[in-house]
Amino acid sequence: MRLDYRGAMGRVAQASGVWLLHGNEPLLEQNLLNALRQHWQSQHIERQRFEINTVNDWRDVFNSLNSLSLFSEKLAIEAHGNIKPDAAGLDQLQQFIQSPADNTLVIIMPRQDQAAQKTKFYQSIEANSVVVQLSLQNMHERLAILQDEARKLDVQLARDAWELLLAQTENNLFAAQQSLLRLSDLHQSDHVIGLEELQAGLTEQSRFSSFDLADAALQGNALQAVKILGFLLESGEADSLILWALSREMRLLMQLFEQPGQYQKLGIWPNKTRHYQQALKRISGKQLMQWPALLQRTDAAIKGLSEENSKDLLLQVTMALSGKPLFHELT
Repeated sequence: MRLDYRGAMGRVAQASGVWLLHGNEPLLEQNLLNALRQHWQSQHIERQRFEINTVNDWRDVFNSLNSLSLFSEKLAIEAHGNIKPDAAGLDQLQQFIQSPADNTLVIIMPRQDQAAQKTKFYQSIEANSVVVQLSLQNMHERLAILQDEARKLDVQLARDAWELLLAQTENNLFAAQQSLLRLSDLHQSDHVIGLEELQAGLTEQSRFSSFDLADAALQGNALQAVKILGFLLESGEADSLILWALSREMRLLMQLFEQPGQYQKLGIWPNKTRHYQQALKRISGKQLMQWPALLQRTDAAIKGLSEENSKDLLLQVTMALSGKPLFHELT
């Protein structure tokens, strides 16, 4: 079964078996995962999270699904990554799809292109369980999602203000949602924000953005990147948005290291190709291999799942992307 974002949000309470979430809209992924987690918590369902960095990590996922703890009758597992199971893992996946026993496996991956959708992994889930595509097809859908977010925050915008918000945030859903969040702190809920007020608010916010940070780090400008990071943290930019912008560039570089020259396939604009080429010359394969663990630690710190300081880890991520890591692995 294939669902879009709204269809999936309407079926959260019925989620079981395998759900594959994939797409290029991190806000939709965040909202859907938060809804699933809230449901699991309300039903006292144990939740576990796994990072799939190698094929062997799938073994841990299926071992957990086959061995519930003494205190859990149901289990929900999140598996984050872009590595599909091998043949043995696919067999275990198909067995679980056929007999999930009220347990849930949510697999979170980047957008799966047409070639990926023809794999046995994808087609097995689509035919027998649930695939959720977290992408938007047009401006109307994007606007509808943002209006939902505005209602949650009690923010009202005039029609021309909506047009400006979409243009100023370059149709980036996550960035627009963060702007709405800041506007909710500046205006009363019963006040309709007009064009001039929105322009003033966006100008105040626009000195630097998370995307400026990611661009500076990608270009190896560590001093500028650290300056921008400090500004963003002081101005209240969401740690999750900063991490998303940095991790997006890091994951693209990791993919390019494995698939040299696939710039167009990965959606990289021609005018940015040179920056990725220079970054791959500046950053060693050994450094790239350390990134998934660093990103996982940072994500856990932001979500309060560890005692590490998320701000310190964001600095480490920034410097790693700049090609000047703060810490080097001892050999």
